Amino acid sequence: MGIVLLRMSTLFLRTLRDDPADAEVPSHRLLARGGYIRRAAPGGFTWLPLGFRVFRNVERIVREEMDAMGAQEVHFPALLPREPYEATNRWTEYGPNLFRLKDRRGNDFLLGPTHEEMFTLLVKDLYGSYKDLPVSLYQIQTKYRDEARPRAGLFRGREFTMKDSYSFDVDDAGLDRSYAAHRAAYIKIFDRLGLDYVIVSAMSGAMGGSKSEEFLHPTPIGEDTFVRSPGGYAANVEAVSTVVPDAIPFDGLPEAHVEDTPDTPTIETLVAVAQQLFPDAGYTAASTLKNVVVSLVHPDGSREPLVIGLPGDREVDAKRLEAQLAPAEVEPFTDFAGNPVLVKGYIGPQVLGSESESKIRYLVDPRVVPGTRWITGANEAGKHVFDLVAGRDFTWDGVIEAAEVLPGDPAPDGSGPLELARGVEMGHIFQLGRKYAEALDLKVLDENGKLVTVTMGSYGIGVSRAVAAIAESTHDELGLVWPREVAPADVHVVATGKDAAVFEAAEALATELVAAGLTVLYDDRPKVSPGVKFKDAELLGMPTIVTVGRGLAEGVIEVRDRKTGDREEVPVAEAGARVLAAVRS
Repeated sequence: MGIVLLRMSTLFLRTLRDDPADAEVPSHRLLARGGYIRRAAPGGFTWLPLGFRVFRNVERIVREEMDAMGAQEVHFPALLPREPYEATNRWTEYGPNLFRLKDRRGNDFLLGPTHEEMFTLLVKDLYGSYKDLPVSLYQIQTKYRDEARPRAGLFRGREFTMKDSYSFDVDDAGLDRSYAAHRAAYIKIFDRLGLDYVIVSAMSGAMGGSKSEEFLHPTPIGEDTFVRSPGGYAANVEAVSTVVPDAIPFDGLPEAHVEDTPDTPTIETLVAVAQQLFPDAGYTAASTLKNVVVSLVHPDGSREPLVIGLPGDREVDAKRLEAQLAPAEVEPFTDFAGNPVLVKGYIGPQVLGSESESKIRYLVDPRVVPGTRWITGANEAGKHVFDLVAGRDFTWDGVIEAAEVLPGDPAPDGSGPLELARGVEMGHIFQLGRKYAEALDLKVLDENGKLVTVTMGSYGIGVSRAVAAIAESTHDELGLVWPREVAPADVHVVATGKDAAVFEAAEALATELVAAGLTVLYDDRPKVSPGVKFKDAELLGMPTIVTVGRGLAEGVIEVRDRKTGDREEVPVAEAGARVLAAVRS
């Protein structure tokens, strides 16, 4: 970015003393108060001069590392035709999150939420031989998703900027190399951005493909829950697999028996009654099989009831459930009248399953293995069945990872108990495989002259989101504290008081620093009080703040580190050299 002197007397900037009413998180509050962004529409923000400088610094770091790994930059339109997305079925699968529109001739278009199809078609258009590969292409582009609830400022918007890149290889070994190269580049990018991050195993979801990892920034305001173990296991909560217990032989297990359990529509009330009926059995919530009904809405609009069976000491985790069932959407089930076999509060698995009369699909938690005994609904109000044995007395259509993960659960790799934390997804890397290449017929001739389908990787970084994450993780009670690599200016020079000599000395220092290659924000406003100038300097958050004021009479100025708060009085003649040394240390 160009080296400039930014004068606050003419800079397009208005700082605010009060938090915006719609700002929920610190980054949104401070970026708006500091004059970095302004809300233009729900989920859409205007970048003001200081904010756009931070944004372009993040872009620059991303671009430098992508170029260094050998990726090449391209740029697609945001307005895209329907046909490629129809070919991959994502015109339908994206559902209401897609901005759809028609041109004057009635042709369907969309605003790109992501560009896999376009990259695939571009390579198909230009390349046809194994000799052309591997190639990695990337763009930094605005994306559009019609979020139902835009929130948290730049973290979840309808319009946002992403770096998305795609690798194209002849075989899986090549994809492994491309994936490893992107992963290493991402580590360098996030290290340079100064962001704390955790690399976690993730699910590919609607993107398709096999191996998938997320770069999460741990923060209490994060929408993603992830887990980690003392032994180094880390995964997004959607990707955690349950440790499956061994099956138990049926021999010697008691027969199932139905008991009267009036007024027990909840697990708590059921356990209380079970303990009264059988005080020596040691029944707890984990002894019960909870059967939760949801309504599954498929991309074509069709609906079906689905029942999930899980231990009663756990709730269904909506995110885990949705990740397993995507692209279908999950809604609460209400049509009990239309499905009389489902007795609300007393549903049991005996009447469920695609092979049963009800034809209602039944999926169970991995802990429901053959030989496990359960207390569960008897499909009659006020009655439950005890000692119902999985695999002997009831069956299921499949297994689903939909139960909440609890602190202390064992890590699937045996590396110890899991702890839960929250984070924001900053980057995501996928081994897409051949899903898009097959849908769009991207093939090349191999060494033997035979057509083979290209295998792809997909790699994204939230550029605008990174600005918010950096602000969120580095601010203090006074304002923003930008890391030097992304700060809109290297130094903030503040001239205080009314003495012309102060402004002359500050101007001379600012000019010297610009000549030495720094970008300087200079508070040269003549009729603004020192208190307001200091508050603005703390709010705006440049890494080095230089105050030229009362100390000038003694021949000194103050140099302060915004992050540590360390202050030093420096002779005027040495100020330029000292500031340069601080910036370049």
